[in-house]
Amino acid sequence: MRRYSHRRHLLAPEPLNITSFMNLMVILVPFLLITAVFSRMAILELNIPLAESEQNNQQKPVGLQLEVTIRSSGLEVADRNAGLIKRIANNDQGYDFKALSNTIKGIKVQSPDTLDAVILSEPDISYDAIIQLMDTMRVAQIVRGGSVIQAELFPNVSIGDAPAVASKGKTR
Repeated sequence: MRRYSHRRHLLAPEPLNITSFMNLMVILVPFLLITAVFSRMAILELNIPLAESEQNNQQKPVGLQLEVTIRSSGLEVADRNAGLIKRIANNDQGYDFKALSNTIKGIKVQSPDTLDAVILSEPDISYDAIIQLMDTMRVAQIVRGGSVIQAELFPNVSIGDAPAVASKGKTR
């Protein structure tokens, strides 16, 4: 028995060699930290319009309820209560966001306290066009005193589906 216990003490396990693993970590951790700085996300907060049943239960405000419908043929600016304000046809480059910006600025002058707007989009409209429309509706570039400033227009943007257009150009 004595011999067996003596053998056990002679065969001590070798310590774990983690030098190569530590070298890898010394290189990998700074690399990951440097690359993480360059990734950035921009988030826009959007609201979904209320369902018709919920809208009927709430009191209808008397003020402006701005809606901009983006269709493949152009843009339609409307007040939910008063109807169509302006129809802006596409130009050679696509949607005429400059004309829309001028129209929206005029509406904002008439209703300075209104902050909400609704974008209604047809299903085949590109994501890029919707983002450009949102940017146009939220902020306007105004030149004052030789410098360009950003004026807030309608920052609270909701998104919904556009109503289908009948064959005669009327909405259903």
